[in-house]
Amino acid sequence: MNSFISDLKYTWNKPGSGLLRLIIINVVVYVCMSILMLVLKLSGFQDFYNLYIFDNVALPPSIYAVAHKPWTLITYFFVHSMSDFFHILFNMLVMYWFGVIFTEFLGDKKLVALYFLGGIAGGLAYIFMFNVVPFYKEQADMVSGLIGASACVYAIVVGAATIAPEYKINLLFVGPVRIKYLAAVYIFLSLIQSAGSNAGGEIAHLGGALMGFGYVALLKKGTDLGKPMYAVSNFFGNIMNSKRKLKVVRGGKKGKAAAKAEKNVPHQPSQDSIDEILDKISVKGYEGLTQEEKEILFKASQRKH
Repeated sequence: MNSFISDLKYTWNKPGSGLLRLIIINVVVYVCMSILMLVLKLSGFQDFYNLYIFDNVALPPSIYAVAHKPWTLITYFFVHSMSDFFHILFNMLVMYWFGVIFTEFLGDKKLVALYFLGGIAGGLAYIFMFNVVPFYKEQADMVSGLIGASACVYAIVVGAATIAPEYKINLLFVGPVRIKYLAAVYIFLSLIQSAGSNAGGEIAHLGGALMGFGYVALLKKGTDLGKPMYAVSNFFGNIMNSKRKLKVVRGGKKGKAAAKAEKNVPHQPSQDSIDEILDKISVKGYEGLTQEEKEILFKASQRKH
């Protein structure tokens, strides 16, 4: 167990791990909520789960309900159906496959931004359709709420296909296929099923897909919709870094010994240098670094916190 936790911490903390962090969060949330639902169900409190937990993380179709629970526009795309394991499995696999491609061209930071933007766009499309279009308004009372990261995944799939349409993926029994065709199939399937039993989910998929295309198209023209996301990420990143730098210094022999040992420690790169390199990775990817910059990252990874 300790080894598993150590591996998880290493994966979480290593540079450029945004894609894996998103997968870890989704899986951890799924496991925790599944266990919680099982315990409450066996205890006879499933209604508590439905009323006070699910209803506060799922995105409701009513715009009035969303106004009272605005956080659900974010929480819904980190929660998956507890009774459908293949829902989260398929979402995470596809997100990983296309996320790696997206990150290779545009970097880790932009992938995380698109995940959030795609989820928000999918949620807004879902709310709009169920409050404006008569066909969907009639069904709003029968919809319990929207959950799942599919809108985010669609955004990443279409984003990757927009930035690198000729990129090929080898499919089992099919062979190499250009990702622009895979993205087109995804969109077509959601479109024709948008009036079916999972209409809300399919609408969210299309909203996410539209954001994926728009995000990359605008990026090519010099407009980055992810800037607000970067500001939030940098804010919390700076808080975490400042906490790591805080150390209690005591006088006496222990202080002298520590100072002596510090002299023998090889030069470590500054945090500013590391941040600049991480920003460069987010734009050009890891392969865009010089050998010197790669060595600086390697030294940084050897630090003991």
